[in-house]
Amino acid sequence: MKRNRLGRRGGLPRDAEQLLWLANGLADSSSRAEDHFWDERLAAAIDGLLGAEDEDSLTTTLDHLSTASVHAYDELADMIESRAEGALKSDARYDVLLIAAPVMAWSRYRIPATPISAAVMANLRVHLKAHVLAKDVKLALADFLFSPDQLPQGYCATADFATHLGKAAETDTDLHIKTDNLPETAQFLSDNRYLLGAVMVPKGAPIFRWQEEECTRDQALEQWRAQGGACIAPLLTGCAFEVVLPNAYFAASREADKTSRPYSIQASVAFLSTTLDAPAAGLRAVVAPFFERQVEEFRIGFTLSGKNEVVHGVVWPLLGAEDDSSETLSEIETTLRACGITDILTLDNEFPMEYCDDCGAPMYPSPEGEAVHAELPEEQAEQMPKHLH
Repeated sequence: MKRNRLGRRGGLPRDAEQLLWLANGLADSSSRAEDHFWDERLAAAIDGLLGAEDEDSLTTTLDHLSTASVHAYDELADMIESRAEGALKSDARYDVLLIAAPVMAWSRYRIPATPISAAVMANLRVHLKAHVLAKDVKLALADFLFSPDQLPQGYCATADFATHLGKAAETDTDLHIKTDNLPETAQFLSDNRYLLGAVMVPKGAPIFRWQEEECTRDQALEQWRAQGGACIAPLLTGCAFEVVLPNAYFAASREADKTSRPYSIQASVAFLSTTLDAPAAGLRAVVAPFFERQVEEFRIGFTLSGKNEVVHGVVWPLLGAEDDSSETLSEIETTLRACGITDILTLDNEFPMEYCDDCGAPMYPSPEGEAVHAELPEEQAEQMPKHLH
């Protein structure tokens, strides 16, 4: 899950000043013993704000530290995330952790965000416990496959969700999700879906299989891809998909954000190749940076070779501390070439973050150096999602 790069908002309220002092103290600490002092006090302060649903104090302090001290920002962000993922149910005897099992999917039809049947839930529990989680953990799963729009919004909402799932984990049972108030899901060619759960273990005990000597992360992912993927397949009818290693909620979400960027390009090339009956070598990719106060993302417009009409586009957002360096462009170009596209045009233009006034879709760079709306030929566009990324 992306940590936004924020600008300072102004003066800090008292609770934010306290967080600022504690985060700076932890960032400047010179020993493990001193770390422990700051850790305990910072955790207690964050728990109080999460319990009071004071999202503003948390985000205001992060906002300030994003420009004042990168080290203190990272310390505070890590602590807020760790407390939100389980603090309101963890205690002196048990650790509780909110986990996510992301899935990257693409389809020319609707990618489901859907309730999960009891039979599928039972299979998911079996394979998570067998291949991803440590022995003897207690597990609660939410019986819904969430879209990004339906995930908890903000740290306080995440902590509240983790608390409810953590309570279910106490009895090793699942949590039913009422779908009446879930937001509508925006439709894209390629998008992520999330299985959410909470695990409970005795204090200090391993949570994941790779914390035990006989397993590595790669082995866990290989097994989850084979066994968990088979369980997820009935939920994603008509979709191609790839699983991401389940992990702590924020870490898994960030990994999904990162890996979904090349996946979106791969999905787009596969889609265009079949929809336009054009091999990858017959496509051209136009890559350009898009700015607000700084480069926020690269956008890739696809055309048929020798033509200027942009038929599709992909957004490659910058995450965390990434910038518009040559490494980012190199990764984009490497991904395009791995998909079979060799005709790649990189523009130096500084495009503004433009979107279509009518449908809200991003505008993409064209070979002529303009930001334009991506438009499939009319005969191929009828059954496609409204937005593509």
